[in-house]
Amino acid sequence: MSNKNYLLPAIVVLLSFGMIIFSTVLLPNMIFRPIPSEFAVKYTPKEAKGRKIYLREGCVYCHSQFARPQDRDFGPLPKAGDYVYETPNLLGTIRTGPDLGNEGGKHPDAWHKAHFINPRTTSPGSVMPPFSYVKDDEMEALIAYVQSLGKKRLVKYERIYHPDELVKVLEKRKVDVNSSAAANAGRGLYQQNCATCHGTHGLGNGPNAIALAKKPANFSRVFYKDYDDITWFWRITEGVPGTRMPQWGKLLTEEQRWYLVAFLKTLPRENEVYPKEYESLDPEKWVEQNKISAAELNSQKPAMIIETKGAPPPVAGGGH
Repeated sequence: MSNKNYLLPAIVVLLSFGMIIFSTVLLPNMIFRPIPSEFAVKYTPKEAKGRKIYLREGCVYCHSQFARPQDRDFGPLPKAGDYVYETPNLLGTIRTGPDLGNEGGKHPDAWHKAHFINPRTTSPGSVMPPFSYVKDDEMEALIAYVQSLGKKRLVKYERIYHPDELVKVLEKRKVDVNSSAAANAGRGLYQQNCATCHGTHGLGNGPNAIALAKKPANFSRVFYKDYDDITWFWRITEGVPGTRMPQWGKLLTEEQRWYLVAFLKTLPRENEVYPKEYESLDPEKWVEQNKISAAELNSQKPAMIIETKGAPPPVAGGGH
C-alpha cells in the first residue's frame, strides 16, 4: 500500500484529535468566566507585592488557605468564587501552622509585625522561624497581604456589629452574670488579664496604656452602659481588631469570659447619679468598712461593689 493511502486517514485522525483538544481544553478556557463571590476582591498593588513575598519566603509550605470540613475555629468553608483572582492559588497542602484562609482582621498590623519578627512573642511555643531580616517595606506589604485574606477582607479592622448573630450563647449558662459571686470571680480575672491596659478601675489608664498607639477603652464612659450581656461576651471573645486587645475566646474558657462580663457590668459610669442614700452615709464608718455593697442601695446594679481608699462616697450628680 502506498503512502498516499495513509495520508487521508492521518489527516482525519489529526483533525479529530485537534477538535477534541479545542472543544475540551481551549474553548472552555476561552469562554469560561468564573463568577466571583462577595468576598473575592482584587489585590491592591501593596497586597500583590506581599503575596509575592509570601511565596518567596515559603509561607505556603506551612500554612494553607482554605478551611476544611473538619476544622474548628478557622471560619466558614471556602467557595470556588473566593479564589477567582488567585493565580496561581496558594491553597497549600501541609498545615504545620494555622490556616490563614480567614486570617484578615483577626489581629492588628502591630501584632503581625511582632509575630513576623519573633513569632514566640505573640504565640509562645510556635515553631515558626523569625523573619526579622525582611525589609520594612516588604514587611508592610506582607502584612497587608495577610490582612486581605478571607471573609473579613472587606472589613479588615472592624467586624460587622451584630453580636447576636456572631456569637453562640448557650441557652443555659453556667454563670449567673448578675450574682456578686460571679462579679468577684471576674474581678480576679480582670486584674490578671485586663488591668495592665484598662486600669484597675477600668478607666483605660493601665501601666501599659501609655505605650499603646490606640488607647484602651475607658469603661466608665456612658456608652458602655448600653452594652448587654451578649455584647460584652462577644467583645471579650473576639477582641478589637486594630488594637492590642487579643481574642480572649482563644485564651479563656467560656465560663471565665462570663465571669468577666459579670465584673464589667459592675463598673460605674462617668457622671452617673448615685442613690440618695449615699449622701447620708457616715464618712467615718465608710472608711472603716473600706467596701460597701451597692446591692442594698441600687437594685439596678445588684453586683456592684464600690471600693474606696478612705474617700467619702460620691454624691448624686457627681463624677468619679
